[in-house]
Amino acid sequence: MMRPAQSQQQEAPARILMPTMRTISREAFQAGFYEAQDVLAEADRVDLLELQAGRTFRLRDRWQRRLLHRHMAPGLAYANPGLKRVRLAHDYELFVATCNNAWDLMYVNAIEGWQERCRTSVCWLDEIWITDIMQRRELLRTLRRFDHVFLNTLATAGPLSDFLGQPCHPLPTATDTITFSPLPNPPERVIDVYSIGRRWDGVHEALLRAASQSRLFYIHDSFRAMAKMEPIDFKQHRRLYANMAKRSRYFIVSPAKMNQPQETRGQVEIGYRYFEGAAAGAVLVGQAPDCEPFRQLFSWPDAVIEVRPDGSDVIDVLADLNADPTRLHAISRRNTTESLLRHDWIHRWQTIFHHAGIEPSPAMTARAKRLKALAGAALAGSATQDETDRRTDQCAARQR
Repeated sequence: MMRPAQSQQQEAPARILMPTMRTISREAFQAGFYEAQDVLAEADRVDLLELQAGRTFRLRDRWQRRLLHRHMAPGLAYANPGLKRVRLAHDYELFVATCNNAWDLMYVNAIEGWQERCRTSVCWLDEIWITDIMQRRELLRTLRRFDHVFLNTLATAGPLSDFLGQPCHPLPTATDTITFSPLPNPPERVIDVYSIGRRWDGVHEALLRAASQSRLFYIHDSFRAMAKMEPIDFKQHRRLYANMAKRSRYFIVSPAKMNQPQETRGQVEIGYRYFEGAAAGAVLVGQAPDCEPFRQLFSWPDAVIEVRPDGSDVIDVLADLNADPTRLHAISRRNTTESLLRHDWIHRWQTIFHHAGIEPSPAMTARAKRLKALAGAALAGSATQDETDRRTDQCAARQR
């Protein structure tokens, strides 16, 4: 089903085609990338193509994955795994495939003639580890169909470029900073500590003990594999998450898949939590990823307040921070401001458009100006508008 963005329905024909699996794959971990799709759909003329499952999709998808996993039928990487076929009615300037992982590349095969109908093509991959390159080599070879490839797992870009024989661009993740921002009307931070997703057991146990003694209000996951659970509505899920984050004083963070060494094999990546917690103006507490991209992307003071993974110092660290409200306020303001200027989804789309040679739409430019205005509000009283302009120019240069 083709669904134009509501704000664009009465305008000129769409210039961008973007398939989405949101009607078929509804797990919570996918919501962030669906949010990225919606930010673009609201800021340009986009046909958001909701792919639909055919009658045999579940069976065919499962067996196709099994055979590809065993490297038994390489040609299946180009086969439609049982989705309803789509025939395009007109041409587009840009085709954008956003894929959470290598398996999602199969779903592009349901769209007939997209290479002929679309002048330029982009594939944006969320999570591909270096170890995935050989394990998913048949699927990843299909990336050669695209003019431009972007990866959120930044260290994978070089090895994947070598494997494909064509450039792959590292592109950090982001968030809808307008939704996550506490501005323009900052709510009271009634949650002391918020932890979502993977966590160190030692830190969690220390916070649980403090919470049991009524020393703090600690919100945390209480189910296994919550990322695999299906929200009733992913937009409601993201808004709920954002509303809790912007009401939290401290937000627990750790490097992506820090407890899965058999998968990461020493590769250090920046997870979504850093971007989401910072955009919400919470103080990030945990461990900063020991990699150069993190130091560039979160280059401001106190971006992460370090604690030991065993949890032995987390309560003392929080007590010291609570005793210095001026520092807390400064950290919150910096996190909010830097996120608005650097880490909104629209900044990533601008980077993609720049590489693809596509002019940004007026609505994209308007959103960027709105982000700048919100950042100016966060800096009010601590910096001049010239300082806001200078920071914006610096961030725009980094995005390129």
